[in-house]
Amino acid sequence: MLVIGIAGGSGSGKTSVVKKIIQSLPKEQVSVLSQDAYYKDNGNLPQEEKEKINFDHPSAIEWTLLVDHIAKLKAGIPVEMPTYSYVTCARGKDTIPVNPCDVLIVEGILIFTDKALRDVLDLKVFVDTDADERLIRIIQRDVNERGRGLDKSIIHYQHFVKPMHELFIEPSKRSADIIIPVGAQNEKGIDILTSKIKQTLGII
Repeated sequence: MLVIGIAGGSGSGKTSVVKKIIQSLPKEQVSVLSQDAYYKDNGNLPQEEKEKINFDHPSAIEWTLLVDHIAKLKAGIPVEMPTYSYVTCARGKDTIPVNPCDVLIVEGILIFTDKALRDVLDLKVFVDTDADERLIRIIQRDVNERGRGLDKSIIHYQHFVKPMHELFIEPSKRSADIIIPVGAQNEKGIDILTSKIKQTLGII
């Protein structure tokens, strides 16, 4: 199994890059684990405390469970990936079955900050997108998907997203083997990456 980590700042276009990679490969050969599914369950907290959760800090993630799931998949054992709601700050009752495949993609903003996780990644890719472009995407996502108004989204960005990006995510770029500027718009970069994956799988 080839384990690929795809990181980058919030709103950088990681998910779009992952989708383009998946589209270029046989469906049965690729599985995906999302860091966002492994946020710690804080559904029991009062709303005031939920609004203070720093989703951009490594301590918000249950890394041991994510690494354990990767180990099981590498051993040929299917896993049940959690589901998580940013609105309720809780894990859902449903899980998503993930089966062992030739390629496992692990994606998330903080995945290069955890050493145990870095050590199991065969290829580390960082999606590098300008801050102003990421900010626009973050606000759109917060308002449309996470139940935040415009004012709260901007405050959240100023208090959490921007400082955590500078403290943790930007420095983690040094761990990357490949950097893809401007995200999914970088067709050549994605083509090179997918060609490398296909070469490793022996399908070209």
